[in-house]
Amino acid sequence: MSAPPPPIAPAPETPPKEAAPPKVFAAAVYECVRCGTKTTQEELARLPEVKCICGYRVFKKVRPMVVKQIKAI
Repeated sequence: MSAPPPPIAPAPETPPKEAAPPKVFAAAVYECVRCGTKTTQEELARLPEVKCICGYRVFKKVRPMVVKQIKAI
């Protein structure tokens, strides 16, 4: 009669890897081309697909009203 095999030690539990959150710029505001609804990039990132509340998928980035002036060389 042989001795029973030694017990197998359980593998140490590692926490599941979470997907890194997408990089979000807080100042980015987008406007729906069809209805004009303004949303932030953070709000769009939460949704499973990029789509406006009206169902349209085309957005344009809202630019600031200030014009950047640079010196000519």
